[in-house]
Amino acid sequence: MAHGLRQPTTEHRPLLERDRELQAIDSALSDLRDAVDGVPRTPRGGLLAFTGAAGLGKTTLIAAARARAAALGLTVFSGKGGEKEQGLAFRVVRQVMQPTLATMSETERRTFLGSWYGIVGAALGLEATAGTQVPDPTGVRDGLDWVMTRLTVMNAPVVLLLDDLHWADAESLDWLASFAPRVADLPLLMVVAYRPDDLPPDATSFRTLVERHEERPHALSPLGKDGVARIVRNEVGEEAEDEFCGECWTLTGGSPFETVELAIRLRERQMKGSQDELPVIGDLAAAVKGPGLIERLHRLGPSTVRFAWAAAVLGGSFSAELATGIAVVGSEEAAEAARKLRASRILADGDGPGRSLEFVHPSIATTIYHDIPSGLRVGMHNAAADAAQAAGFGPTAAARHLLEVPCDGRPEAVSVLRAAAREYLRAGAPEAARRVLTRALREPPPAEDRAALLHELACSTFLIEPTATVSHLQEALTEPAMDPELRASIVYKLAQALANTDRLTEAAAVAADEARRAPNPRIKLRMQADHFVWSAFRADEPDSSARSRRLARLADKLTGRGLEERYILGLRAWDALVRGEPRRTALGHAEEALRGGMSWTDENRGFEVPVAVALLFMYCDQPWRAEELFTKGMAECEHKGWSGSHLAQGQTLSGYIRYRRGCLSEAEELVRAGLRTAERVEGAVPAQWFAIGILIQILLARGRTADARRLADAHHYGDVVPNAVIFPDPRTVYAELLLAEERHVEAARLLSAVGDWLEARNWRNPAWCPWQLDLASALARTAPDRAVRHAQDAVKRARDFGAASAIGQALHVEAEVTGGPAALDLHAEAVEHLERSPASYELARALVGHGAALSRDGQVQEAAHRLYQGLEGAVHCGAEALVARARQELSAAGLRPLPLRYAQTDTLTAQERQTAELTVQGHPEAVIAKELRLTEQGVRQLLSCVYRKIGTDAAGLAQALETFPRPRT
Repeated sequence: MAHGLRQPTTEHRPLLERDRELQAIDSALSDLRDAVDGVPRTPRGGLLAFTGAAGLGKTTLIAAARARAAALGLTVFSGKGGEKEQGLAFRVVRQVMQPTLATMSETERRTFLGSWYGIVGAALGLEATAGTQVPDPTGVRDGLDWVMTRLTVMNAPVVLLLDDLHWADAESLDWLASFAPRVADLPLLMVVAYRPDDLPPDATSFRTLVERHEERPHALSPLGKDGVARIVRNEVGEEAEDEFCGECWTLTGGSPFETVELAIRLRERQMKGSQDELPVIGDLAAAVKGPGLIERLHRLGPSTVRFAWAAAVLGGSFSAELATGIAVVGSEEAAEAARKLRASRILADGDGPGRSLEFVHPSIATTIYHDIPSGLRVGMHNAAADAAQAAGFGPTAAARHLLEVPCDGRPEAVSVLRAAAREYLRAGAPEAARRVLTRALREPPPAEDRAALLHELACSTFLIEPTATVSHLQEALTEPAMDPELRASIVYKLAQALANTDRLTEAAAVAADEARRAPNPRIKLRMQADHFVWSAFRADEPDSSARSRRLARLADKLTGRGLEERYILGLRAWDALVRGEPRRTALGHAEEALRGGMSWTDENRGFEVPVAVALLFMYCDQPWRAEELFTKGMAECEHKGWSGSHLAQGQTLSGYIRYRRGCLSEAEELVRAGLRTAERVEGAVPAQWFAIGILIQILLARGRTADARRLADAHHYGDVVPNAVIFPDPRTVYAELLLAEERHVEAARLLSAVGDWLEARNWRNPAWCPWQLDLASALARTAPDRAVRHAQDAVKRARDFGAASAIGQALHVEAEVTGGPAALDLHAEAVEHLERSPASYELARALVGHGAALSRDGQVQEAAHRLYQGLEGAVHCGAEALVARARQELSAAGLRPLPLRYAQTDTLTAQERQTAELTVQGHPEAVIAKELRLTEQGVRQLLSCVYRKIGTDAAGLAQALETFPRPRT
């Protein structure tokens, strides 16, 4: 089965001096087969590349691969680049995938693509552009990967033939570069051909992929004298003399294309290849290319010349009817012109629908295009743009021609270019959108449209060049008499672009200035929210306390009626959290903010506030709620095709929540996925900072200090301090790494600086940043009194906040730095608080610490109980170093570890569920113990398991229990 582009019909000729390349094709095709000589095997895909200058036979090798694949019954997909179509985003991708999709009904296509339809539909040219969904380039590439994989599996084995990739559009090349590594695991052979010297400069990913592949590119060489002689004698007869054939080789330089064309013309002249015919062949060879080709074309008559010019303007496989209109010739003249151009081996049947034509060789098209007088060329491109629109080919087809036309202040041209940009953005091709919008701006547009056009241009550059976005938006704000909603969108996007380029001070100032001048109360509130967002995330905010007071006063007046008010309330909740206000205050504002909903994908709002509100529940000992909000938010992003920095942040922070719950293995997996996503997305630096810091904390918790150090060094973590607020705080995380490496003095110095910074901001919550606890650990040996004071102050702040996990963690550190018998009560209290929290890892740490202290105090039996509990918890968390410490403490106490009593599971037992339900109903522990025939301590242990499994504390238990699965009966 064959799909994709047809090859022009040519006479069968054997390939000369290409045995090595044909053998490579045969070998790769053999690897695709699932059985050899009746013996089953796993098909193996691969990548095969042929490179060389124009005319060396790359297309002929592609045709040979097609014929061999067809003979073996393999499915063939194909596509090729076009010199004049490089600016059409995803053109090659569409050539590859559209033929198969076109055989399906609309219902079948939607069923086949499923949730990917809305993301890749525009890129594949399957749907109109009326929708507003704008996926990011990463999401579109992911979707195309999925589509190509499905098509391959459905039609396996598959051969994908891609010719002239030096002229492929940038979007298709980017997708090929990202998808190609997968072919080794698919029944898919990818065969590509291109001119290496003509690859665009920005095709580095594709070039690197091909050149570093295990199967190096096959660089084609010109034919030798024997090969040229064979081609000549095949056409004129075996009596052609050696000297004659040698002159043909000299004139063609061994180019297979030029040699074949010359040989055909020799045959048409009925030449025999004798020595006395030598003076003639120079003129015949010159007529194959360059000035000789043009001279030969002009001898065919003016109508034929105009038709050929129109064909060159259209490029690729073109409609004869379209060329007729652009050439302004009659239908009979056009038919005659096409006949002459076929007979002259300038045109051949094309691969498009209907009576399509194409040039026999791309170099012919290039030569003829450059022959068109410049003024006429402009007129023909204008006519082609109009014809493309009239034929229903869409604005991108018309815009391709308008890019070749001088600026002339035409509103209709601006309209077409803007429509094309919208289509490109819908397809996930921002660079193509920027190209046409830049041209529209030079047209220029009508004065009343200039601000909107600059805004659209800024949106197209946001993901690829945020500094250009800033310039465009600043220019847009100078335009007079602007619509207030448009101005608000411009200001928001400007602040966001400034923040993304590490200019948060300017971002906050822009929003504050607009808030002061905005006449509309709703817009004013929106600008105030933006100002508070970027101020809160400024690492160098000069007066954080004053901003907090203004925010609190404003939030007290709001009820959450509109999105603007809910964002303010969400910011107030976050501010209350970091300042260490009672968690009831933070949770109350967070619930108010969420009551009317907060979207993660509102392009005029950003997702900073929704993410902060979701994380607040984690810090407040209700991580189940944070995970629920993250699941919904990430699904919203994926549905919209946002698989870049949004997905990276979502994966990373989901891992952070799992880390805080003590699920270290899952946490590591999620954060590594987030880091991989961030590293393949341009401009995702903030997401990388989050991922690296969290991953270092996870590795330290798992006892893999050396791995954490390698990660930090590889990303220069600790060398640079970002201007934005990142959590967990990078300097604190780096200090924790130093502590793990026993570099206490350096850690203490760094943590003291962090403390000065946070104290100046009045950010006092140890649940958000435990700098005091880490500093206490760093000072324990050299300044024990100071260490105890820092720990005690952290305990007080944790109690003021009220989260059991924060209190328990602080008490545990206070116990560790206090030491001796006086620490035993602190250890016990730490365990008691952590048992009422969802923090499994911190509980395991506290249990092992308490057990070790009891052992040193001679209370061996009590120590054994705590150490066994801690060991069990550490194993379930995946904390290898803590497991090793628990075993060492047991061994030192003369005890042996017992087998684990139960397998780790997130499912509640029937008894745990009943205990939780009775607790929610308000029954005290004594009543529950009597009801279940347990001790009160047994009830507390059951509830502790409930809190850790569900991911909540007592305050959130009722709500969490409503949706938590019941145990199977």
